[in-house]
Amino acid sequence: MNVKNVEKENGKAQITVEIGKEEFDAALTKAYLKVKKDIQVPGFRKGKAPRKIVEAMYGAQVFYEDAIEEIFPDIYTAAVVDQKIKAVGQPSISNMETPAEGGVVLTVATELYPEVTLGQYKGLEVPKAEATVSDEEVEAEVDRLAQQNARISTVERPAVKGDTVVLDFEGFVDGVAFEGGKGENYSLELGSGQFVPGFEDQLVGASAGENKDIVVTFPEQYTKELAGKEATFKCAVHEVKEKTLPEKDDEFVKDVSEFDTMDELKADIRARAMKEKEDGIRSAFENACVAKAVENMTAEIPACMIEEQLDKQIEEFGYQMQRNGMSMDDYVKMMGGDMSRLRDSFRPMAENNVKANVLIAQVIEEEHIEVTDEEVEAEVAKLAEQYKMEADKVKEYLPVDSIKSDLSYRKAVQLIADSAIPVAPQTETPAEEAAPAEEEKTEE
Repeated sequence: MNVKNVEKENGKAQITVEIGKEEFDAALTKAYLKVKKDIQVPGFRKGKAPRKIVEAMYGAQVFYEDAIEEIFPDIYTAAVVDQKIKAVGQPSISNMETPAEGGVVLTVATELYPEVTLGQYKGLEVPKAEATVSDEEVEAEVDRLAQQNARISTVERPAVKGDTVVLDFEGFVDGVAFEGGKGENYSLELGSGQFVPGFEDQLVGASAGENKDIVVTFPEQYTKELAGKEATFKCAVHEVKEKTLPEKDDEFVKDVSEFDTMDELKADIRARAMKEKEDGIRSAFENACVAKAVENMTAEIPACMIEEQLDKQIEEFGYQMQRNGMSMDDYVKMMGGDMSRLRDSFRPMAENNVKANVLIAQVIEEEHIEVTDEEVEAEVAKLAEQYKMEADKVKEYLPVDSIKSDLSYRKAVQLIADSAIPVAPQTETPAEEAAPAEEEKTEE
């Protein structure tokens, strides 16, 4: 196998590879032997026709495609790996010639990893918010704990907002029951917003033992089958339950936490909320630093890199849907049955991710960022503790190269963020609050 020519232009490469007669003939024989058992030729038992007979009957090139597929890994090595070509996407055969002396001459076409010119990526001025936790936020968390530990008891009175109603219901559109519109002994908190707008409001005032028809109109953004349609839900109310909140005092604190006083609980809530906000702000700041560095970078990103990233994101989204009990097909149907629209909705994120990856890869190269064995072992130990598993098991699931790649990526991001200059975020002044410009006065 011999590489005769390499041409690179406009982010693409064309590599001409010559495969000698003997090497290609061996590939043809392998291709023939793979399908031999299924070949039927008149005058021969099935699978017994010699290769030359089959070629004479169906044409000399009948096995060429399979033969090329058979040795394509070797072709790829010779045309791409050995030539140190940074290919992306799936290389393809764009041309094939069969010289009279035998063998074959192929042209392998591939898109190239983009040439990257880094602009400024250190010392960037990037907005960074300041983490604050208000007294109102702390009180809201105390209220949430009180709600979590509320006592629920059955009451003999009409339901009011905030009560929980236990009911059976079945929905009908034009007198026909629709799929997913039925429930039995369902506990619904009035005012929670779980159901279609208007549904819960119409249950206010209902009492146990009462049957009630509720008429609602589904929003236009609902499932295709029900969007914008009027539905009648036949409801049977079984119970009305009242929520009684505990007193928010020191005894309540002892019941719901490890602390003895309300002051201690609030201090802990504030500290945890502050850490969560600081972590979020740090992450947002790092992302903003990378995004600004991407703006300063020059690189022509091949379309195939965007499409590959899109495929990964759609696949990950599908797994997420499965964990939530919905298949991707069902989700696409619910959203109107257009997979291309779903891909388009993910496209901006895919483009940003690819550009960020290209930038970080170049920063790693130019800054000579490396990951030590000690850093890998520390990361393995951290993951083992996080997922409660042995370190060896972590290495089985996550190859060392993958861990090194992730750590080097994080180091590069940290390098960009650590060198950045945080500035206060700009706040937009509402138009009505802006001072009007004074009109220039002229004397006549």
